Amino acid sequence: MKVAYVFSTPRSSSYKLGKMILPQLEAGTHGVEVVGMFFFDDNTYFLRKGDPAGERLAKVAKEKNILLMMCDMCALERELAEGEPRWCDTDGTGRTKPAECKVKNVVDGVQVGCFPDLYKALAGNVPDHVITL
Repeated sequence: MKVAYVFSTPRSSSYKLGKMILPQLEAGTHGVEVVGMFFFDDNTYFLRKGDPAGERLAKVAKEKNILLMMCDMCALERELAEGEPRWCDTDGTGRTKPAECKVKNVVDGVQVGCFPDLYKALAGNVPDHVITL
């Protein structure tokens, strides 16, 4: 079974991912194939360059081909990306073409985007279930 995780509630990355899921992925005991992780709000801080748990996750993600993506607007607000929101204009209207937004000061392999980017990135490795924590 393939799963993707969405980290949206407070501390879901630092506690649930960092203390439970990540150690299981490292030990090979998680029990499912994780194909992607999407981070919202302060959960994006887990992916800062130099964060010990984030660095461990980056290593596992590379080994296991796990997509790591941060919400563009969340990352921009927290200085973990630069540019503009990809699919929403600065006045809140939708865009028909994505704006440029790039990660900065995050662990290797992290992407930044919004739902259209997430769907496209997972299209080649579709999860059977999406779990929101």
